[in-house]
Amino acid sequence: MGAGCGGCDDAPSRPTNATADRAVATPPLVERLRRGGYVLALRHAATDQSMADNTRDLRDCSKQRNLSAAGRRQAQAIGHALRRLRIPVGTVLASPYCRTRATARLAFGRLRTSTALLAPEFLDDRAARERQPARTQRLLASRPARGTNTVVVTHGFAIGAAADVTVDEGETAIFAPGQGRRGFQRVDTVTADEWTRLAASAPPPRVRLREFKVFAGAGPHDVAPARDGKVWFTAQAAGELGRLDPRTGRARRIPLGSGSAPHGVIVGPDRAAWVTDGGLNAIVRVDDRSLRVRRYPLPSDRPAANLNTATFDRRGILWFTGQGGIYGRLDPRSSEMRVFDAPRGPGPYGIATTPSGHVWYASLAGSYIARIDADGAAHVVEPPTEGGGARRVWPDSQGRLWVTEWNAGKVAVYDPRADRWQEWPLPGDNPMPYAVFVDEADVVWLTDFGASALWRFDPETERFTRLPLRAGADVRQLLGRPAAVWGAESGADRLVVARTG
Repeated sequence: MGAGCGGCDDAPSRPTNATADRAVATPPLVERLRRGGYVLALRHAATDQSMADNTRDLRDCSKQRNLSAAGRRQAQAIGHALRRLRIPVGTVLASPYCRTRATARLAFGRLRTSTALLAPEFLDDRAARERQPARTQRLLASRPARGTNTVVVTHGFAIGAAADVTVDEGETAIFAPGQGRRGFQRVDTVTADEWTRLAASAPPPRVRLREFKVFAGAGPHDVAPARDGKVWFTAQAAGELGRLDPRTGRARRIPLGSGSAPHGVIVGPDRAAWVTDGGLNAIVRVDDRSLRVRRYPLPSDRPAANLNTATFDRRGILWFTGQGGIYGRLDPRSSEMRVFDAPRGPGPYGIATTPSGHVWYASLAGSYIARIDADGAAHVVEPPTEGGGARRVWPDSQGRLWVTEWNAGKVAVYDPRADRWQEWPLPGDNPMPYAVFVDEADVVWLTDFGASALWRFDPETERFTRLPLRAGADVRQLLGRPAAVWGAESGADRLVVARTG
């Protein structure tokens, strides 16, 4: 696609290659894993062998054999490699032991514990020990959600008892559910070092841009791809919500009410579209099936909040920002809403939830980011560039916060654990970074009004790759699903998607 997007078709448009074709072949195993459908049984990463398990209280890590410093690095490297290889990971299960939970958390940033992943020797009851391999086998035979792979983080003896496979610490046995006499079949075994080598040798992905025209006068502001493949967007200029079906290129229009001026939209855990509507001064829910509209007005003493963006935390609470100088929370179950005064007044803009469940927002006018605690207090963190204009914020898999600095023309990252910042200026003479999104490979995507482009930024190589858009596209927000990043071209009444692979 050239500058100005000359020759672009209307929806659905002709795809455009944005990078060179891949120069080397991808290993067949990686290609299969990218399609999903496998169970990856990972033995916990390397441990401190001077320690022993001396407790039955699995919450007490002080009396267990835990990961060594090398093991913690190994777990992080495994997760990093899978993301670099664009292998989709869905459910992550871990044995209740500290070393397995730590491996899962360091590698994938999330987990659910399962006693079915305990080794039989960890159980006191003889009958339970005899039943345990069958419990583990059921997990290995369970089909993952479509297009994903399940990861189970367990112990060497658990894998051996269930599958007659010997694995070292940090090694992954890969199983295909639905095959073999036990309902699963081992297809390969990959060491931690082999994952790293695979990731290092992986060619850069091919990225294709495609545009979809919505309707004249829409002025799309934010966009939210749903699980069913359809894409919600706020038609801010029209006072409506839209839903695009990429298969047909048709967009359905949903009126939100007189005076509506919707800004942000996200997909909630209930699969509904949740809208921050500055014109209505309300949070709006649109059911994904019936398209029924329900409004949650802000309190009468909070007029003209200039509502901006929203995010759900792990408890199902919706947090939202307003550039008028507020942030707030809504409990959809009780309809209870609380609104708080933001530090430094006007400015709260982008907001997001980290893998560990922390909610952070960025303040454009205030030029800071802040973490909101469970009680609603905001804890301000200062970026290194004074007056940089923190506009949008998005976490990576490790909980680092990526921030677009609109005034400074930079992208920044903040690591809360190390309390450390790093910044990069965008290429070009007059960069104006607006939106930021971090994909499943921890690649950072940015929009740039100054260059009328998308930027793909690889933190590992610190390399920017430009994907030109039509002149004046003005993409104000990005959100994605695996291998696809969607944006709203507010200046062109179009949506755009960058597909990787």
